[in-house]
Amino acid sequence: MAIDPIGALDEGALRALVRRVLAGLVRRGEDFDAAEDAVQEALLEALRVWPEHPPREPHAWLTTVATRRLIDFRRSEAARHRREASAGGEPASTLPEEGDDTLFLLFCCCHPGLTPASQVALTLRAVCGLTTREIADAFFVPETTMAQRISRARRALRGQRFDRPGDLGVVLHVLYLVYTCGHAGRLDLAKEAIRLARQLTLVTEEPEARGLLALMLLNHARIPARFDPEGRIITLERQDRGLWDKREIAEGVRVLQSALAAERHGRYQIEAAIAALHDDAATAAETDWPQILAWYDDLLALTDDGAQRNPGAALGRAVAVGHVRGARAGLREAYLLEDGLGHLHRWHAVLAHLYELGGDFSAAAAAYAEAARRATNVAERDHLVRQAARVRLASR
Repeated sequence: MAIDPIGALDEGALRALVRRVLAGLVRRGEDFDAAEDAVQEALLEALRVWPEHPPREPHAWLTTVATRRLIDFRRSEAARHRREASAGGEPASTLPEEGDDTLFLLFCCCHPGLTPASQVALTLRAVCGLTTREIADAFFVPETTMAQRISRARRALRGQRFDRPGDLGVVLHVLYLVYTCGHAGRLDLAKEAIRLARQLTLVTEEPEARGLLALMLLNHARIPARFDPEGRIITLERQDRGLWDKREIAEGVRVLQSALAAERHGRYQIEAAIAALHDDAATAAETDWPQILAWYDDLLALTDDGAQRNPGAALGRAVAVGHVRGARAGLREAYLLEDGLGHLHRWHAVLAHLYELGGDFSAAAAAYAEAARRATNVAERDHLVRQAARVRLASR
């Protein structure tokens, strides 16, 4: 692949190239953190050299330079761990092979020795190509804090072998969190999470992998209607459903039906079923709330402490109760969650919705205002402030 100077490569192409080189080095047994350092140094060298002397094969050039850096690292740092040459009689690898370097890196970043926060941070860095500052912004922490977290994660991977399958449940959870980051604003991340989920369904028969893909598709289909021209949030019940992506919804439903047919229901399948019921309603008034409530009951039954393990589901169930049994019943359910979830801005937003559903606009305005005060996301805070102002007018 002959190229012009490096500036001719768009950001996406450059990230893909870096991922290929990093994945190739890790596959052949290099330590993850050393390989990433080497690739970054090779990329800096490319930025210096390529404008005047572009290589005929950028991938081979970067791989060669990164390999040289690794050799230098070994010579200067005798303490650096190296992967054992033998698999020690363990079963052959079932990790993704050459077909998708990104998927291979994803399994590496989701190593069980890392904390969930570190798994997500490392995935956003190595797989999605975000800078440390961008990842810090996504987590609402200082850049120095995130840099330390990523450094600890990379150190934890030193000497680890990547010739055994990772924990699929961990991978699915990390993908879900990456999608959530994208769904909150970085749509490129949401699309990348969907692409990776599609790849996972090709290498595993686990129905939860298809459930997660379906959930992403069914939620992502609403993106065109989720914001107004000024970038302000539009809530589900007020969205123009004609803007929803019908093809994405149809694909999500097909994938979900395939997953449910296995009759091994899990969290992602159930959440996808709830999303499908919302997507199937021609108007908000036609939403099948009784069926949604039944699915929420199943979702919370998956764990004994469902409200704490899945606060979003517990709050969603309170809303569903309000629509099925009346606002007062929904509020009773919501207040039962106060001890565990009352610190969350979403709990106050649910109260506001239920108060508004029941016609108590004064209480709704106060709850929306409190939710806005607690919100950490600027777009959500501004939306909640507008909601409070709207219901205040209705109460006059």
